[in-house]
Amino acid sequence: MSTEVGAVLRLPEAAIPEGCPPWDGERAARWTRALPPRWVPVRPPVPAFVVLPLLAVLGAGLLSAWGALPAWAAALVALHLVWPVLRPEAAAVLGPVAVGVVLTAGDLALGARLGAAAVLAGVWGTVCLRLAVRARQRAVGREAAGGVTAPVPTPGAGSERAERGTFLLWCGLGAVVAGGALYAAAGLWDRSAGRQAVPAAGWCLAGLGLTLLLSGLLGRRRALALRRAPVPVLRVLVRDNSDADTEVYAADDLAALHPLFTVSTYASKASRGAADGGTDEGDGHKVDGDEDDGDEDGDEDDDEELRALIDRIGDERAGPLREAVLYGIPCDGGEAVFLAAASAAAGTPVVEASLGPVRPMTPGVLRTRSRAEKRRSVRAARGAGLRARAVEAAAGRDRGDEAPERVRHWSAGWADRTAVALAALFLACYVRSGWWGDVYALVLTALAGLVLPRRLAWRVTADREGLWFNGLRGPRHILWDDVRMVKADGARLRIDSRRAAFGEWRVSSPRWSWLEARLGALHPYERTAAEITAMWRTPALRPTATATGRLRGRPLWPLGAAAATAVAAVLLVLR
Repeated sequence: MSTEVGAVLRLPEAAIPEGCPPWDGERAARWTRALPPRWVPVRPPVPAFVVLPLLAVLGAGLLSAWGALPAWAAALVALHLVWPVLRPEAAAVLGPVAVGVVLTAGDLALGARLGAAAVLAGVWGTVCLRLAVRARQRAVGREAAGGVTAPVPTPGAGSERAERGTFLLWCGLGAVVAGGALYAAAGLWDRSAGRQAVPAAGWCLAGLGLTLLLSGLLGRRRALALRRAPVPVLRVLVRDNSDADTEVYAADDLAALHPLFTVSTYASKASRGAADGGTDEGDGHKVDGDEDDGDEDGDEDDDEELRALIDRIGDERAGPLREAVLYGIPCDGGEAVFLAAASAAAGTPVVEASLGPVRPMTPGVLRTRSRAEKRRSVRAARGAGLRARAVEAAAGRDRGDEAPERVRHWSAGWADRTAVALAALFLACYVRSGWWGDVYALVLTALAGLVLPRRLAWRVTADREGLWFNGLRGPRHILWDDVRMVKADGARLRIDSRRAAFGEWRVSSPRWSWLEARLGALHPYERTAAEITAMWRTPALRPTATATGRLRGRPLWPLGAAAATAVAAVLLVLR
C-alpha cells in the first residue's frame, strides 16, 4: 500500500520495475532544454481549441466570397490556422501543397500570392522544427531511462484494447457529415456572396472533421504501440492540478516547483476500485446480493469521487503529490501511462493512461502560471478576510448559545435584484424585429418564467430538522446530517447534500470582493453562508421549531407564469 513520506505518497517497492531510474532534476533539465524555441506553439491555451477552428471557417468563407481562391483551396489555406497549433503532422504534409495552390489558383494579385506563399512556407518551417525537436526529446528521454524497460501494466482483464481517440473519431465523423451538409445547402442562400462563402465553409468544416479523425487515429495508434513491447520507464512525481490534468515533476522536486509537462489521464474503473480497497482475494464465489451491493457501493464511491473532483476544480486546488512510474518516452504530443500511488495513503497503486497528448510546460507558461498563482493567493486572502467577518457577524447574532424558538430564513436581496436588472438591460439591447426577433422573444419569455422566480424569490428556511428550499414545483428538504457543503464561492452561494438525489442548490449575483474589502461591506451571500454553517456545525444554534406549510416555502410557478406573461406583453408593446 502507499505510504506517505513527507508530502509525497510513495509507491511500494514491489510495484516499481527492477532498476527503474529516477528522473532527477539534472536529467529533466536536459529534457526541458530540448524543447523548441519559445515562439513555436507547443502548448496552446485552452480557448485556442475553440477560437482557431471558428476563425478557420470564417477565413475560408471570406477568401472564397472575395473570389480570391476556389472553395476547396480557401479551406486548405484557412486550415493552416489550426494545424500548426493543434495537429502539426497535417501541416507538415499539406503545407507545400497549400503553397503551390496559392501560387497557381484563384485571382490573387502577384504581391498577395507571394506574401501568402511566404507565410505558408514560414508555417511549414515552424511545424517541421517542432516535429524535429520531438525526436530530440525522445533521445534525451531514452538516455534518462538508461536502457531500463518494462511492459506497460494493465488495470484488469479486458483492458488490453486501447480506447484512446474514440471521442475524437466520433466528433470527426460528425464534423465531416456537417461539412458535407453545409456544402450541399449552398444553393439555399439568396445572396451570391453567401453562395460562394458557404461551400468554402463546408469544405473547411469537413477538413476540421478529418483533422479530428486523424487525431483520434494517431492517439490510438500511439497508445497501442506502448503495449506492444516493453518500453522505457522512469520514476517521477505526479499530481492532479486544478484543471484535472496530471502534472509531472522530476523525482527530486519534492516541493512541486517546476512541472515538466501535463497530460490528461484516466484511471479505469477497475483500477480505481483497487485503489479504494474494493478487490477481494478468495475463491471467486459470491453470495446472492453481494454483486448488487458492490454495484451500489461502487456508484456511491463514484459519486463521492466526482463531487470531490468538482469541489477541487472549483476551489482551484491541486491534488496530493504522488510517486509514479512513467511508461514511455515523454515528448511533445506523445502518449504516456503511469503506475501511480493512490490519492489515499492506504490505497493500492493505480494505472492511469493518457486521454490526450503530452504538453510540455514552456518558460512562458510557467511565468503565466506564477502570476496567476499570485493573483489567486491575493483573492484567497481577501476571501478569507470576508468570510472571517461573516463568521463574526453570525456569532454576534447567535451569541448566548441559545437556539431560537422560531424558524430562520434567508431570501433574495439587493444583490439578486441588481443581477436581474443588469441582465435585463443587457438582453433588452438585442430586441429586434423579423423572424430573429420572434425567436428571441420566445427565448426571453421562457427565461422569464423559469429563471426570474429563482433569482428574485429564492428562500432558504432552517428549522429543527434541516433546511428547506423553495422552487418552481415546491419546496425541497435537506436534513442537517445530510448537508455536505455550504459555501459562498465567489459570486455564487452553494449548498449541497450527501444524497445523490438532491441536486446542488445555488444562486449567483455580481460581486467585487476587492471593492467589498475596501468599503468594509459584507456581501449577503457571505453572511448567509456563515449563519447556515454555524447552525450546521453547532446543533445548539439550530431552531427548536419545525417549519410547516407556508414556512417551508411556496411553489414559484405562479410567479413564473406571471413573469413570463409580463415579459411577453412588454415585448409585444416594444415591437
